[in-house]
Amino acid sequence: MDFSHLHCHTQFSMLDGAASISQLVKKSKNEGMPAIAITDHGNMFGVPKFVNEAHKQGVKPIIGCEFYITPSGMDDKKDTTRYHQVLLAKNMTGYRNLSKLCSLGYTDGMYYKPRIDKPTLAEHAEGLIATTCCIASEINQKIIKEGEGQARPLFEWYLNVFGDDYYIELQRHGLKDQNRCNEVLVKWAKEYNVKMVATNDSHYVEEEDSEAHDILLALQTNADIDDPNRFRFTDDNNNLNTDYYLKSPQEMEELFSDQPAAIDNTNEIIEKVDDIDLSSELLLPHYSIPDEYDSMDDYLRRLTYDGARERYGEITQEISERIEQELTIIREMDFVGYFLIVQDFTTEARRRDVFVGPGRGSAAGSIVAYCLGIINIDPLEHDLLFERFLNPERVSPPDIDIDFDDSGRQEVIDYVVEEYGRNNVAQIVTYGTMKAKTSI
Repeated sequence: MDFSHLHCHTQFSMLDGAASISQLVKKSKNEGMPAIAITDHGNMFGVPKFVNEAHKQGVKPIIGCEFYITPSGMDDKKDTTRYHQVLLAKNMTGYRNLSKLCSLGYTDGMYYKPRIDKPTLAEHAEGLIATTCCIASEINQKIIKEGEGQARPLFEWYLNVFGDDYYIELQRHGLKDQNRCNEVLVKWAKEYNVKMVATNDSHYVEEEDSEAHDILLALQTNADIDDPNRFRFTDDNNNLNTDYYLKSPQEMEELFSDQPAAIDNTNEIIEKVDDIDLSSELLLPHYSIPDEYDSMDDYLRRLTYDGARERYGEITQEISERIEQELTIIREMDFVGYFLIVQDFTTEARRRDVFVGPGRGSAAGSIVAYCLGIINIDPLEHDLLFERFLNPERVSPPDIDIDFDDSGRQEVIDYVVEEYGRNNVAQIVTYGTMKAKTSI
């Protein structure tokens, strides 16, 4: 019987997941699983890498996220109560809703963690598959703390929102509370005719990785490894629980031998899910040119030659030929708007007395960037090649590294947001990784 894992955390569940995406996908393939899901906590940072790696290794990627749900509303910045909720994207509509919910969690619901609430979830439920999730879900917590009767209306709410795309999720990690929840959920499955799926709350790839994961949790909570009261994945006897790894299909079948349909139903979800293509064309914000110019090409040419006269004084044949060569390539590769936008905010930065770095990287090979004032390095003087920056035979978007002084950097960001619209501006996340020396 085919089985695929639908509840998996990668290293992008920050300081909580200890599974590298490549190893996670590799084990899935080696174990003969047709698909695997990514359900990191509160974010979708790892999705592009995950999808690319799954396609590379011939495994179907299931895009998901384990959201933090706040019962008191996203505007409430006092209540720290939050529950877990797994959502999977069925199709591109579902992927867009997943992305929207994830963004709203950070922009509107952030309070220690990125949070969404149930009204927001219901508003963006189209194209999504939901489950009752793990022991930390609102339904399971209500069963544990308030009983079946109090949890039932909540279960019915989710069922009403998601219909046939709502599944009862069964996990077995040897916990009494979890077993108690499962008894109620199995009963509801029959009563409401809702299908069950078996999952394992995977946070690392192999069972022997549990100790490394435990250390990661200590780092997350800034706790001493020997602190008996720190947060850990433990069993009912407070010993380290090593059960949160990517189990083989055979292990899962044995674990759920009394519920074989829960194993088989993972295939139903896989069949429902489209293999979503995340590739897209580069989209640039609209740049408004003065009324007297017919096109952005004309305006870029004018700014470039004005800058060339200011930089060089006399425009020689060498300068003119280099400018024309670059302008032709920029126009043919459809990056005119990009150059205009970058020159706009670097010019504005200097106007506001914000120090702008002289330039670095391959962009220093562009005379157009030099004439526009984007960089302060003359590519002719230093015999730098434009083709290292933009090359028609190697189509890739330009990447101009701009440095601003610390005191003025935010002012420039605020200008870009105001000028081009908040929905058109994003800051790019960077990740720090811990190698052996740093870890020790």
